[in-house]
Amino acid sequence: MKTTNLREAYGQALVEFGALDQRIVVLEADLGNSTRTCLFKAKFPHRYFEMGIAEQNMASTAAGLALVGKMPFINSFAVFAAGRAYDQIRNVICIPKLPVRICGSSSGLSDFADGKTHQAVEDAAIMRAIPNMTVLVPVDAVETRAMVLALLDYPGPVYMRLNRNDLPIYTPEDNGYQIGLMPTIREGQDIVVFANGIMVSRAMAAAEALEAEHISVKVVNVSTMKPLDRDAILGHLAPSTRGVIVAEEHTLVGGLLGAILESVQGSLGVPIKAIGIKDSFGTSAASYDELLAHYGLTNTAIANAARSLSNGASDSHRHS
Repeated sequence: MKTTNLREAYGQALVEFGALDQRIVVLEADLGNSTRTCLFKAKFPHRYFEMGIAEQNMASTAAGLALVGKMPFINSFAVFAAGRAYDQIRNVICIPKLPVRICGSSSGLSDFADGKTHQAVEDAAIMRAIPNMTVLVPVDAVETRAMVLALLDYPGPVYMRLNRNDLPIYTPEDNGYQIGLMPTIREGQDIVVFANGIMVSRAMAAAEALEAEHISVKVVNVSTMKPLDRDAILGHLAPSTRGVIVAEEHTLVGGLLGAILESVQGSLGVPIKAIGIKDSFGTSAASYDELLAHYGLTNTAIANAARSLSNGASDSHRHS
């Protein structure tokens, strides 16, 4: 299956839409070659601001630019974008609801070689907890570009969580992006998997394997983590649904699992299992796949959870 880099798609989208919208300005925290904002710098150097290793100042400067009518995109590794600048994001961006776009690059475990200091496993939870913040997790490069376009006229602050590596493409090229929608990547009747980011591809691999066992799995791409549509979540369940799996490359504390359970408020009505990072930091590894396997973020883990739900295992938690 064709794979493409999300960071490269993001940088190219900034250039493409920056040519059409003079409001777009880009702020960088000394990581432009990695976040790929260097592409925007090469094309529009007068609208590119290198802030150095100073995410707090970058966030405050972006707020000022937003107040005079600019549309700032601020960039750093996700662990720094969400962590170092939290106070400024909360107080000078989110309280006044300013249209600042925060791109957290190399999210999750995707910076596999640099260890726990550079791996953001809690960033979505931090950003999701801030009032007025929208949180997006694109599944592939095509959706990444569509997200950037959708943000040009979207009110308020937004956090985008970008994977560092090449991921399979599931989004049709001609698709637009509407914040809040949950596109179905694969239809199924027995089990529903709500996933985002790299875990969508893991869910797809599991669904294909389970087809031979006559277990029908629906895969839903929850690329908008906040806001979540309760009716849309429940609408993805069929009368024959035996269980739900939530799969995320994030700590299970405050991530997609929590967001879905908070949204449905006890109305899911079927057992639910979670695939995610169990309250721990990351670590270094020789490869991304090795790290994902270490934390159980695999298609095998999803398939085993689906088998358990399909068989009506008693250890599943029924949320009703």
